[in-house]
Amino acid sequence: MMKVLQKIGKSLMLPVACLPIAAIFMGIGYWIDPVGWGSNNLWAAFFLKAGGALIDNMPILFAIGVAVGMSVDNDGTAGLAGLVSWLMLTTLLSTGAVSMFMGIPAGEVNAAFGKIQNQFIGILCGLIGATCYNKFKDTQLPDALGFFSGKRSVAIVTGIVTVVMAGAMFFIWPYLYTALVNFGKAILSMGAIGAGIYGFLNRLLIPFGLHHALNSVFWFDVAGINDLVNFWSGHGTLGVTGMYMTGFFPIMMFGLPGAALAMLVTAKSTQKKVVSSLLLSAAFASFFTGVTEPLEFSFMFLAPVLYFVHAVFTGISATLMAYLPVRAGFNFSAGLVDLVLSGNAPMAQNPFMVVPVGVAFFFAYFFVFRWGILQYDLKTPGREPEDNAGDRAVSLSSSNYASIAATIFEGLGGTANIKELDNCITRLRVEIKDYTAIDEKKIKSTGVPAVIRPSKTSVQIVVGTQVQHVADEIKKLM
Repeated sequence: MMKVLQKIGKSLMLPVACLPIAAIFMGIGYWIDPVGWGSNNLWAAFFLKAGGALIDNMPILFAIGVAVGMSVDNDGTAGLAGLVSWLMLTTLLSTGAVSMFMGIPAGEVNAAFGKIQNQFIGILCGLIGATCYNKFKDTQLPDALGFFSGKRSVAIVTGIVTVVMAGAMFFIWPYLYTALVNFGKAILSMGAIGAGIYGFLNRLLIPFGLHHALNSVFWFDVAGINDLVNFWSGHGTLGVTGMYMTGFFPIMMFGLPGAALAMLVTAKSTQKKVVSSLLLSAAFASFFTGVTEPLEFSFMFLAPVLYFVHAVFTGISATLMAYLPVRAGFNFSAGLVDLVLSGNAPMAQNPFMVVPVGVAFFFAYFFVFRWGILQYDLKTPGREPEDNAGDRAVSLSSSNYASIAATIFEGLGGTANIKELDNCITRLRVEIKDYTAIDEKKIKSTGVPAVIRPSKTSVQIVVGTQVQHVADEIKKLM
């Protein structure tokens, strides 16, 4: 189950990659017309509508993106199948359709069916499309039906499966929706404390890649909170909307760079030069774009107690920013780019208070991490035994991705040991045949922050934002 959830999380990165352009367009629109939100300026309205086209249709992006991402070869046919499933399922379970099926007025239909077009259903439809594609893409039919053989059969099978699923969801969805709403309301009713609990749990789930499932409850319209969409559309509640995003800004922009500095100054003098490129580039990525995995994975398993402290700090930040109140939002992640773009968004409140709060977290992270590393002799990057000092001999700052890929490929055991390989935003995710054939030391010689083994048949290699280039080169070798 965890393996499936991790793969879904990876697949969500494909549609999420569409969101930065939405943030840019909407941010420009709000900066042009911060009062009327497009009603006072044609160009502002133009940019807001352009960005809103993606924000308002995120469930469809999820249906297509998950279908492509979960398919065995990332084929576009799976994306089409996901769209077919979405169109059928949301039509069959719409308020109007349910009203007709049950022979009751639309006003008496369970409110759950009025919320059927959400990201959760988009993910479900993507899974249906991908499953049908993986199972039936090679189907051979009799000559009389030969036109529908292979990939052309996928949409047909998807339609049949979706109808069956719609029948099941007719009974299941009202209960599932109610449970999700109650969970969201329980956290929402706790106000700033609830935001802190969410921030704490969000970081704790990062090692397993399961934080996306939690995010969908608070950021999207699964449980009616829809924090991300409401923040940018202006349809939320001023002073409330944005509270499940704001707390990440001080941590990603300032706190984690403070941790990186602490690890750098406590590194052994013989290894500082080697680890500086890893830590400084990861810190810059965290500050500027909000991509934190390269930095988090550099100490997550080497010093788990520090990672727990990091999760606690995230919870404190989320609580503090919700209480002040400060409200800022993102479409990609909580970095400098999104902070600037969200400054004039309708639901923004005191967004640049993030800076002084963030500076405080920078020093908190620096001193706590430095004290913990020295006090307990934690083996953070640059403090490994000397015989491992050469493990990061090749830097990922190099653009020679072919060489890096070749080393990782060899460390994985080559084609004979690789069953399946794909990537998310920062990690290579590999299905293997024999876990004893993995040479972690060779893989780490490329400079990757971490090699993770969730099971005996899977390996995750944290590469960083260059992961797509490395993955492409490995696929060429395969």
